[in-house]
Amino acid sequence: MPMLTPFTELALLLMLAAGLGTLGLMLRQPLIVAFIAVGLLAGPSALDIVKADEQIALLSELGIAVLLFLVGIKLDIKLIRSLGIVSIVTGLGQVVFTAFFGYLIGLALGLGHVTSLYVAVALTFSSTIIIVKLLSDKREIDALHGQIALGFLIVQDLVVVLAMVVLSAIGIGAGDHGHGGSVITVLGAGIALVAAVILFVRYAATPLTERLAHAPELLVIFAIALAAAIAAIGDAVGLGKEVGGLLAGVALASTPYRETIAARLAPLRDFLLLFFFIGLGATLDLTLLGSHVTGAVIFSLFVLIGNPLIVLIIMGAMGYRKRTGFLAGLTVAQISEFSLIFVAMGVSLGHVAEDALGLVTMVGLVTIAASTYMITFSHQLYLVFEPWLGVFERKGTPREPHEGAPQAQAGYPVILFGLGRFGTAIALRLKARNIRVLGVDFNPQAVRRARALGIDAEFGDGTDPEFVATLPLSRADWLASSVPVHVTGVSHDDARFTLIQLTRAAGFEGRVAVTSHNPSETEALTRAGADLVLEPFQDAADRAVELLCGAQAEARTEIPEIASEGRAAG
Repeated sequence: MPMLTPFTELALLLMLAAGLGTLGLMLRQPLIVAFIAVGLLAGPSALDIVKADEQIALLSELGIAVLLFLVGIKLDIKLIRSLGIVSIVTGLGQVVFTAFFGYLIGLALGLGHVTSLYVAVALTFSSTIIIVKLLSDKREIDALHGQIALGFLIVQDLVVVLAMVVLSAIGIGAGDHGHGGSVITVLGAGIALVAAVILFVRYAATPLTERLAHAPELLVIFAIALAAAIAAIGDAVGLGKEVGGLLAGVALASTPYRETIAARLAPLRDFLLLFFFIGLGATLDLTLLGSHVTGAVIFSLFVLIGNPLIVLIIMGAMGYRKRTGFLAGLTVAQISEFSLIFVAMGVSLGHVAEDALGLVTMVGLVTIAASTYMITFSHQLYLVFEPWLGVFERKGTPREPHEGAPQAQAGYPVILFGLGRFGTAIALRLKARNIRVLGVDFNPQAVRRARALGIDAEFGDGTDPEFVATLPLSRADWLASSVPVHVTGVSHDDARFTLIQLTRAAGFEGRVAVTSHNPSETEALTRAGADLVLEPFQDAADRAVELLCGAQAEARTEIPEIASEGRAAG
């Protein structure tokens, strides 16, 4: 192959990334898997087109700085506090369990103490980006298990921060052969940098971002500049670019524009991280990875089974239902991009060999690919494993938000699933007509909000057979669902079809109303047994036309009346 210019090489890599990314999207895989595959394909083991190592390394380092900047700017301790002790206990419990047993597995595989420790710590991190994306796509980010998952993911983010700070501290003075004087100098510089960030947060962050917010493009450039500058300073004083990028994010975390900055930088982060994963894949020699297949399989099974199991055990012991624990546990059945970055830092410090990075990369590819399907089809998996999960649930499930729920014996002509804006509006209008309605939602905040409006509401999931069986279905005339669609297109795996099947199986003999957003869905839902299909946009348009036509008719009748009055007056 002729010598390629760096620009041509980057163009080819981007074309490969777009192609493999499209294939990954069709297979419902996160882009991280496709990007590592690009590196493997473009690396020395395949096409061998990666030659612009310096340019790729520079973009990779900037990507890591932006990634950690976004971690720092999104650190939200308030969410952990709002969810109570479960986030902290589950998050720390999973980290300790995975690190301890991962270390023992590493020793059993003959990896050595230091390598086993690095691999074990890397296995404790789960990908916040992937989990949030998957839960958001399924509309479960506001569900109880989704909120708990977010809580312990934040705990993991804090552990990531601590691990990288410790790793940077271990590497302090390495270039000067570890002399005590250099360690003291670097620690002093680090303290000064932290103090400068604190002063910036206290006196300059908010007024400066408010002024820059008048030009959003300038605000984004400033955020990137701050991330790169503090990362460079952190690297220069020995703390590392990772810690510097994190401190830059913390510097803007208290500003009212942090969400805007994070949203605008997310695409740039994904673009720059492409080069980190390409560089990572390009350094892996596929001929040498065969020796790690056994270890990768064992570690992957440990992450895919062990991590969800420990979350299920902890949440069950704390009084959560087996369904909530199972769905939350599936979210930690993979390792994250931070796992690769963490081990890469160990390689750069000379603590572990590159084959350890290859091992963790293989584990990452397997667990990310598998857990994506596990989270996507979590409800179907629960139905498969439900008969064996009873041991993980305490009687009464004291942590589930049942307090203040209406009595199951009460009769309700209408049972309404989904208490979002549309569902709440329906419930309020039924109540205004003196029709009793029982609202059901799997978002605790939605339940509390509905109760505050005077609506009888209960926490629960319409795809949970056990919960559906406890509802007062025998006294209901209508069962209505305004639950958002969880999938695109018509699929009998979505919540609407499941709800129809479960309520009929539980003996409900009344009529069922569900929402739809296109004609093909309407036909499929009707065939599935829905008696009435609500089309919010079409129904609203019909009502709007009625109002407009009514107003126009009134206007036309008023004009002759006014004219005749004028003639009479004349």
